[in-house]
Amino acid sequence: MAGRFAPRTPRGAVRGEIPGQALAPGRVRVWVPDGPLDLGLVLGPLRRGPGDPTFRTMPDGSVWRASRTPAGPGTLRVTARGGELRGEAWGPGAEWLLEQLPRMLGAEDDPAAFVPRHRLLAFTAHRRPGLRLARTGLVLESLIPSVLEQKVTTLEAYQAWRLLVRKFGEPAPGPAPGRMCVMPSARTWALIPSWEWHLAGVDDKRASTILRVVRVAARLEEAAGMEPAAAQERLELVSGIGPWTSAETVQRSHGAPDAVTVGDLHLPGIVGFALGGDRYADDAEMLRLLEPYAGQRHRAARLVLLSGRVPGRRAPRMAPRGIERL
Repeated sequence: MAGRFAPRTPRGAVRGEIPGQALAPGRVRVWVPDGPLDLGLVLGPLRRGPGDPTFRTMPDGSVWRASRTPAGPGTLRVTARGGELRGEAWGPGAEWLLEQLPRMLGAEDDPAAFVPRHRLLAFTAHRRPGLRLARTGLVLESLIPSVLEQKVTTLEAYQAWRLLVRKFGEPAPGPAPGRMCVMPSARTWALIPSWEWHLAGVDDKRASTILRVVRVAARLEEAAGMEPAAAQERLELVSGIGPWTSAETVQRSHGAPDAVTVGDLHLPGIVGFALGGDRYADDAEMLRLLEPYAGQRHRAARLVLLSGRVPGRRAPRMAPRGIERL
């Protein structure tokens, strides 16, 4: 009868956990930032939808992340207590994650470099003093989901990421919350059959772009050590990656404060409405409005989004295409 039935999850274990690891202590690092830091604001952009298998926020305010580091898979739990941040990590990538912890939490970011020149931005910056720009130091984990988000609704992109990571990733090391996974390796991404992309709702164009990305994964990961502009240039050498995708990537991998997203369907209208009263602004108008914040344009756009000042909807929400049903 061996192999006929799937092994049962041990009583008391959470599905997705590796039995016996729940009590295993992780490696720990404590870091004290030099100013206010809001853990949700800093790490929130790394989450790809409420069902992201690589990211989990717990009721106690702690944040869990599962990453594929240069040293291997790793799970990181970050908690804020008083004025200090405590990181605990498990797996082969634990040491790497803890070494990068301050950088990931914005230690190299300089919020004081931003000088608001609009009342809305000044008010929002005052209300959100804990905003810092995270820097993960990992390119592929931001690039691949950004490719999945090209030209589709966020619901479609989040669903594709969730389905593919859960099916082809591996369980997160350590006592991670149930069903957390580390994203697939570059080789695994390359071996995903065409029909699995289709079942996840990913069209041939985006799937082909990801396949081109993983063929040069090592060269793209090297971009983590480059300046953001140079890193964007390297990413855009891959066919299918343009300014929108490269900016969305380096905002997370590099914490790039000036990597403003162009080519977005909604952002120009949101920025135009907030800073100029023009809900129909295009990329050129958005860049003109953000010009006084050169060097900090991404931070300015983040503050606009956090302000809540967005134009009212005038058309129904775009419906997902659902190509997996074809």
